[in-house]
Amino acid sequence: MKIAGLQKNSLIDYPGNLSVVVFTQGCNMNCGYCHNRCLIGVSPKNHLLEQDSVIDFLKKRRGLLDSVVVSGGEPTLQKDLREFLETAKSMGYKTKLDTNGTNPECLYLLIKNKLLDYVAMDIKAPLCKYQKVCCTQVDTQKLSESINILKMNMVEYEFRTTYTPELCDEDLMDISKTIKGAQRYVLQQYKEVDSIEGKYTGYVERRNILKNIINELINSVNALQFRGDFGFI
Repeated sequence: MKIAGLQKNSLIDYPGNLSVVVFTQGCNMNCGYCHNRCLIGVSPKNHLLEQDSVIDFLKKRRGLLDSVVVSGGEPTLQKDLREFLETAKSMGYKTKLDTNGTNPECLYLLIKNKLLDYVAMDIKAPLCKYQKVCCTQVDTQKLSESINILKMNMVEYEFRTTYTPELCDEDLMDISKTIKGAQRYVLQQYKEVDSIEGKYTGYVERRNILKNIINELINSVNALQFRGDFGFI
């Protein structure tokens, strides 16, 4: 598996768990606000880690860490993702996958084989606006399949949307209809990213959301959560 980064401790990536986060190289989207832009394609700035060294780290931290989070990039592009998760599970770790939902076949097999304990799927925009927000062609049928797989409740999961400047309240309403009945929906605050370096500029946008929109979202999903600073008017 192409591993381009390792965060050795995290309290925020897997709710209620102390995690190690493994970042995989490569993504099939090109979102302008992505803070891991260096992972989208191959870059001389990226130094891949030896998978064996990452596994050795996991062995040493057994009993100290609760879970392994595989993020990216887009992890389901990795052909040996399943084998990596099998290794992590064999060591007693819980596992979480961060995904953009473009590979429902892989997602289903991982869940079916009980290799995932938690899935976070990004819903970038209403399906009709994906190309604008993600700056690439996206097969939205694949996204719908992944959404439906998660809504089968075979694994704990959340859908999450970063409330970027390209989106408005009506877009949130549209998304809520697409994921209606979901376990959890998370709205994340937008943080500006330099489109070249892929690093935060320091600018954070505080978005206001109409209360009637919030009520619609609450009625559409089982749990609504906000990550960041929002205003409600």
